[in-house]
Amino acid sequence: MDGQAHTARALWNLLHEFTTFRQGRFASLKACDAAIREARHEIEWMGQLPAQAAQAVLKTYRQAWANFFNPDHPAKRPTFKGRFRSRMAVDVPQARDLQITRINRRWGAVNLPKVGRVTFRWTKDLSGITKGGPSGRVTGARLLKEAHGWNIVFRTELLVSAPVLHTGPKVGVDRGITVPLALSNGHHLRHGPWLTSGESERLLRLERKSARQRATREKGNPVSNRERRTYDQIARLRATAKRRAVDWQHQSTTDLARRFSAIVVEDLKITNMMASASGTVEEPGVNVAQKRGLNRSIASQAWGRTVEFLTYKSADRGGLVAEVRPHGTSQECHRCHTTTPGSRETQSRFACKNLACGWIGNADTNAARNQLHRYNSAAGWAVTGRGDSGIPGPVKRQASCPTVSPAPALRAAA
Repeated sequence: MDGQAHTARALWNLLHEFTTFRQGRFASLKACDAAIREARHEIEWMGQLPAQAAQAVLKTYRQAWANFFNPDHPAKRPTFKGRFRSRMAVDVPQARDLQITRINRRWGAVNLPKVGRVTFRWTKDLSGITKGGPSGRVTGARLLKEAHGWNIVFRTELLVSAPVLHTGPKVGVDRGITVPLALSNGHHLRHGPWLTSGESERLLRLERKSARQRATREKGNPVSNRERRTYDQIARLRATAKRRAVDWQHQSTTDLARRFSAIVVEDLKITNMMASASGTVEEPGVNVAQKRGLNRSIASQAWGRTVEFLTYKSADRGGLVAEVRPHGTSQECHRCHTTTPGSRETQSRFACKNLACGWIGNADTNAARNQLHRYNSAAGWAVTGRGDSGIPGPVKRQASCPTVSPAPALRAAA
């Protein structure tokens, strides 16, 4: 599998060079297909990659250019893939080659081209395979290498009915660091550390060990096998933390999408919030270490991924996700809607200094209620995307009627 993945990456780079370094116009699809067929006859190691997987690389590469030229798509210009920076992946575009069977409750088996019969961990019912499972069919698979090993993702095609309009209550959700998710109804969704104390200590030891190995290695010399093993161990621990974080986000967002018809969040520009405070040589920044720690905390909460999960899960259940302008939500009192200096006493305590109000409570709950009020108010604070237009209009995503639902990643066992 490693050989196939490296061949697929090399084929991408050859396609990029063949397409972009030619004189005149870009190479056509026909020319690229002919070049791949010729290369498979002339270059011996190109034969490691199955022919169908090579065609999938070409299809993915052409789609990357189509996304780049689409003004409504955020994709960047396709570039070369580095050996240590790219994700190792191989496509199996035809489902008839897989021959999926279920061995028992926990394990299944699948045929992989040029590899053979492989067992994988069965984590969810597969359409067309599991008895009593969802109706549909498997259209292909994709093999991905993560820090813990190879994973297989099955592409499935399902016929789903249009979602029924959600009639539940609305809620405002404030994203933070001390309190990951604060709801306008007063509930807080929290999580513990992603790594145990023993795992955190082991990660610290490994990071210090890798620092010593980098310091003793002479500049220009290749990385030793021992140093590479240290990096692999660090990557596995970090991947474990990320899996636990994503699992918590999935469970939390699924519960919110099931309970509420409209979920209101702030339209945060996270990239600007995580800008470095180092400054320049002429004007060095202040509190650089504190800002670096804040940026790490924001990145660990993955606020953007939370909104992404909420968006598609709410749409599948007939709900919606709206974004409102974030300015002043933490300083304004949700009861009297006045902004008085000093009302935000601490990180978690809000005490309105307006003598006619005097509300005291949790600051994150107050911010979440302000978000919900801005969405419900007739002033039209709801926005459809990035920007501060303040013009009333539809929310960012309405309930849709999807016809294809992909299957989740399934763990592959060697």
